[in-house]
Amino acid sequence: MITAPHELTPAQWQVLGAVLDGPLPVSEIARRIGLTRQSVQRVANDVAGRGWAEWSDNPRHRRAKLLVPTERGREAIGAIVVEQQEWADAVGARFTAEDLRALTELAGRVVAASRAYRNATRTGPPSGPGADPGPAAARSGA
Repeated sequence: MITAPHELTPAQWQVLGAVLDGPLPVSEIARRIGLTRQSVQRVANDVAGRGWAEWSDNPRHRRAKLLVPTERGREAIGAIVVEQQEWADAVGARFTAEDLRALTELAGRVVAASRAYRNATRTGPPSGPGADPGPAAARSGA
């Protein structure tokens, strides 16, 4: 794990990275990284407790403090970014443009199949000639 040598978890990296461009309240961090406010609050408290960030007053809201990275936090994220870029370059060099096109096509098919399944479970199982009965029918022997 790229964050381990810096004693950061991936969640701490995400939360700390979210405030590099400026202080944010927990609710905004949660919205930007797609996690619940409660989980971001827990991680933000841990990040501040470890000295990678600190809490600052929010001029727009008395109770919603702003998370601000410390110099130590900025240095840790900077080191991780360099290592992540080196990793991405090394891994990426092993693949051709055709490999990436094939991966993109396959990932698109996986996403489409996932959405079709999700939509089918919302509206009921697929029906009609040639309809895929899905995994539930396969498990039941249908």
